[in-house]
Amino acid sequence: MKRILVPVDFSKEAESAAKVAASIARKTDSEIFLVHMLELPVTTIDPAEMNTISSEPQIIYFMKLAHEKFEKFKQLPFFKGLRVVETIQFQHAFSGIISESEKNKIDLIVMGSQGASGLQEMFIGSNTEKVVRRSKVPVLVIKEGVDKFEVNDMIFASDFNKESKSTFQSVVEFAELFGAKIHLLYINTIHNFNTTKNIESKMAHFMEDFDFDNFSTKIYNDISIEKGILSYARDIDADLIALNTHGRSGLSRLFNGSIGQELANHALRPVITFRL
Repeated sequence: MKRILVPVDFSKEAESAAKVAASIARKTDSEIFLVHMLELPVTTIDPAEMNTISSEPQIIYFMKLAHEKFEKFKQLPFFKGLRVVETIQFQHAFSGIISESEKNKIDLIVMGSQGASGLQEMFIGSNTEKVVRRSKVPVLVIKEGVDKFEVNDMIFASDFNKESKSTFQSVVEFAELFGAKIHLLYINTIHNFNTTKNIESKMAHFMEDFDFDNFSTKIYNDISIEKGILSYARDIDADLIALNTHGRSGLSRLFNGSIGQELANHALRPVITFRL
């Protein structure tokens, strides 16, 4: 991991995300790319005609204001000693973030998220959900107020099928950055019930291809996958929840089914997604 992208709207949530990105950058000797999307009225500027900027006083004003905010933002103490690059783009937030990620060969996107209603608000119908759905690199979502980003206990919730193996090495590498223990979590529900013996066999077979032994396994019974993930995260006071996502449907598919809109109500823990 050498390049980390942080979308910045100069909010407290963006500051929290930047602080976490800085912490990771110190561990990995990474460069941080800050991007601000200047979404102006369509009548103000044609993105295809960027040379019109010099003749538009309104554009000049917004650009100057954004640069002033960036200068102040980059003075935050956690950036000290790090390599930081800033960019201002005239695009919609989610498309601009993906564009910057691909252009700069980003390894990780760290995003802030508002509100307190958990993963539903963080992902469903938001710019964050759109980035998660389209990003080819992991996306780490942070809520406001993360004081110090440490990962000792990391949940990986999955059905442990063959498809999930494609991203698990990336999960392992992220855990190893922090010396974290991975808690392999299978949620057993009445609508998708499996026997303990079969699940244990599936988990054991899943791990055979990976040289990693700092993990535990847990079969958790609950009324839904969503509630099970949240309940177990609370039980062990997990520092991070890791999920696989499908590009075609964002977070709408997990365990070969619907993740539902009630996922992670009031979950204030960071969440990292890996694209299948």
